[in-house]
Amino acid sequence: MHAFDVLGDPVRRRILELLAGGERSSGEVTAVIQQEFGISQPAVSQHLRVLRDNGFASVRAEGTRRLYAVEPGPLREVDLWLDRFRGFWEQRLDALATELARGKRERRITNETKDEP
Repeated sequence: MHAFDVLGDPVRRRILELLAGGERSSGEVTAVIQQEFGISQPAVSQHLRVLRDNGFASVRAEGTRRLYAVEPGPLREVDLWLDRFRGFWEQRLDALATELARGKRERRITNETKDEP
């Protein structure tokens, strides 16, 4: 399965967001996903399996618990692919930062002239 096919599903993206905060048990992940998406425990397990089988997540046993964590490798590959497109938005973000700084400077100058006797 291609990385974007894996990431194209909102449930799997949400699971990765949860795991980005640190290792979580399958029970914790299932509880959040069931509440947010209204899907069954077996459906959540299938999504975890897709993430695991495609290298986006790892699992380790701790007693009877299964702990999941993000695996950065496939995400790096996605990041490298996206790198060729960053120029499209970075230039616009730089322009926005310039305009915001200009607005701050103008407000500061306006406030300074108001405060003068």
